[in-house]
Amino acid sequence: MNAKKLITPRKLSGFMELEPAKQVIFDDMIDKIKAVYKNYAFMPLDTPVLELSEILLAKSGGEIDKELYAFTKGDTAVCMRYDLTVPLARFVAMNHPNLTFPFKRYQFGKAYRGERAQKGRFREFVQCDADIVGNDKLPLIADAECVNMACDVFKALDLDIIMHISNRNILFGYAEYLGLQNLTIDILIILDKIGKIGKDNAIGELEKLGINDDKANKLISLTLAQGNFETVLAQIENLSDNETYKKGIAELKELYSYLSSYGLNKASFTLDIGIIRGHNYYTGTVFEAYMPKHPEFGSVCGGGRYDNLAGYYTDKHLPGVGISIGLTRLFDLLDKNNMLPEIKPSNIDLQIIPMGETLHECIKLQAYFKNEIVCELNYDERSFKAKMKEANKRQIPFVLIVGENEIKSGLFALKNMLTGQQYNISKEECLNIIKKHSFQ
Repeated sequence: MNAKKLITPRKLSGFMELEPAKQVIFDDMIDKIKAVYKNYAFMPLDTPVLELSEILLAKSGGEIDKELYAFTKGDTAVCMRYDLTVPLARFVAMNHPNLTFPFKRYQFGKAYRGERAQKGRFREFVQCDADIVGNDKLPLIADAECVNMACDVFKALDLDIIMHISNRNILFGYAEYLGLQNLTIDILIILDKIGKIGKDNAIGELEKLGINDDKANKLISLTLAQGNFETVLAQIENLSDNETYKKGIAELKELYSYLSSYGLNKASFTLDIGIIRGHNYYTGTVFEAYMPKHPEFGSVCGGGRYDNLAGYYTDKHLPGVGISIGLTRLFDLLDKNNMLPEIKPSNIDLQIIPMGETLHECIKLQAYFKNEIVCELNYDERSFKAKMKEANKRQIPFVLIVGENEIKSGLFALKNMLTGQQYNISKEECLNIIKKHSFQ
């Protein structure tokens, strides 16, 4: 008889898989982000993981086609979503008559990109998005609301960030002012990489486009402008009389006035013209969050204004602005740098251990406790000593020992596993002691 050949268990690279204790922390981060979004009156939305290829490819322009997970089922070409923004645009275009505007939605979900798995890049990742969509118009205060909300999210996560803010009209308009309007997209792609490739290489890339040294240096100089909003605006305000450029300046001034009214700490945000963001659907305000103590992390949140995204699916003008947090990447960075909260082996408040023929009574006790606390019934058939040892290993704070005498008397042996103290008390008193400990 041939021995059974076992398949070696393994997973695809680029897919995060957490042990339960870390998943608890991941889920807690989701809960904190969701609470902030809900506090700003955003409503939940969940769109399918699979979309028709013509929907997802409409805006990509070939930029990420090679990264898509795509297949054909019968005669239907299908893709797995690569972000949550394009499905949002499709949803709003489909349901426009039934929505109230501005439409404020949040969505937490997995997205997929078939790129090469490497540090900080995943093929499957959780996005935490929130967007505001307007009907024909969307006031600029919506941009400020998203920036302010993003700052509140990181306060809730107890992470120190600085929000870097810009407006794409600045560099678009300046390129037009320099007579380079036919090269604006190519120029912005190069300027967006300046932090990675450096000033000299960026100038070299611009010169390959046929841009002379003087204009290249002017573009680089403007891109590197960064600092206090009022100071930087004073420096760049009169660099160009181009209408697009002037629009960008005016929008930055208006945005700054709203952020000031929100009471946002001026130390928590900065004007950074080098914030461009790679997606070409951004049309105005753009922003990214960075952790000042960990610049090597790069951006941990991003977003901006997109006025024309839904234009591929409807004739209605539906401008929007939103934020996106790549939680999988952020969690991975925190984990690898030992910055996660303390990991507990268990989230259990109480474990009930039956002694003798008391299992049915213990089930009733579990039903009583679980409405107020996290309670587990240990129905394993190991010895009492082994059960206590396992409870201690899992750092379960309280154990309720239930024997036949306890059932008869209504007084139960509650042991505090942290202090060793033991009580013989009623189930009501047990609950009070455990709740008091849990909520400290």
